[in-house]
Amino acid sequence: MYKFTASITKELRLLLRDKVGLMIMFAMPVLLVLLITSIQISAFELVNNSKVKVLLCNKDKGKGSQEFLSYLNEVGRFDLINVDMTEDDRHVGDYMNDHDAFVALYIPEGFSDQITKKAEFTAGKALVEFGINESPDTLKMVKVDSLTIYFHPVLQQSLRRSIQGALKSVIQLVENKSMLDALYFSINGKPMPATFEKELFANQIGIEEKTTSHNGSRTIPNAAQHNVPAWTIFAMFFMVISLGGNVVKEKLSGSFVRLKIMPTNFIIGLLSKQLLYLMVAMSQVVVIFSMGVWLFPHIGLPALNIPHDWLALIVVSFICGLSAISYALCIGVYSKTQEQANGFGAISVVILATIGGILVPSFAMPKAFQFYMNLSPLHWCLEAYYGLFLEGGKLADIMNSVVPLLGSIVVLQLIAIIGLKKKNLI
Repeated sequence: MYKFTASITKELRLLLRDKVGLMIMFAMPVLLVLLITSIQISAFELVNNSKVKVLLCNKDKGKGSQEFLSYLNEVGRFDLINVDMTEDDRHVGDYMNDHDAFVALYIPEGFSDQITKKAEFTAGKALVEFGINESPDTLKMVKVDSLTIYFHPVLQQSLRRSIQGALKSVIQLVENKSMLDALYFSINGKPMPATFEKELFANQIGIEEKTTSHNGSRTIPNAAQHNVPAWTIFAMFFMVISLGGNVVKEKLSGSFVRLKIMPTNFIIGLLSKQLLYLMVAMSQVVVIFSMGVWLFPHIGLPALNIPHDWLALIVVSFICGLSAISYALCIGVYSKTQEQANGFGAISVVILATIGGILVPSFAMPKAFQFYMNLSPLHWCLEAYYGLFLEGGKLADIMNSVVPLLGSIVVLQLIAIIGLKKKNLI
């Protein structure tokens, strides 16, 4: 027991001397969690909550365009700013820059008349099909001029499609209302009463948003539930800088050789090294998770909701830490210099995080990367955490992620031991 304690003390002293490694393992992930979560929430608010400034040039003064603008205001997503320009105006970009707007909308002259004539044609066609109208020769299809929308080049494609979808929905609503007015007038010979119109459009089908979960919870996960576990895993695997470099130093200094001639077992030294860094990994979990629970609400970020199954959370964190240690140990064994361990270790962790779904969501990856994603231990760590945080699962529910993770730990440990034997270090 004394030898084991002395070995851990030695490893702790080496770790405390590595100020850069400690900063990378603790300061970097804390900053990443804060920055990425804040930026992501700001992006969500821009897309979902913030109003989009829209420069509006309405050359039509009819009822159709007025209804269109009225419904557009009811959507609540657009801040309409009236300007005077032409459809082919080359200074649209200047107008947008002057008003700090990313979108401009041009409604052509005669838009309302075209909407009305199209509605009359559609209503007349329907009456012919119903056998009510017997004079189809008088029907004439009218082509409605398109609305012109200008987007600033910096606007992302996802936001463009969202804006286009909202505009198309409003246009469809105006067309449907005009068609119903035309049908009512054709059948009854008088305009549709306002009360009847209100009844038709009042009882709309709503959409209720729910999430799937193992425990039946319907709470919608927030940005903290996604980011805090992901960057905690990233922090764990970045211990390759400290642990990998530590192993290389001991190889170059002859510490492994000296251990072979001392009256102790090399396994004690190897276990003490892994135990110390496992404690570091668990400390990272405590620090980053605590920040998500207690600090986030005070700086305007959503709080991290800890899973109900504490035992599963501890077990998953323990396994993720052991996986990171195994990878770092493997890098240190096969690196010839400390520069190789630091450079290759850092780059490889970023690559594994990318294909593992931490930097880029797994659902957004091409199908060709699906196979390589399963080779990344960070992917299985993330899936295990997501099963607890996002789906409210228990340990039994995430075994399909835990088992591959345990398999990768065994493989990495064996590779490290084989490397040590080949170099005659054990």
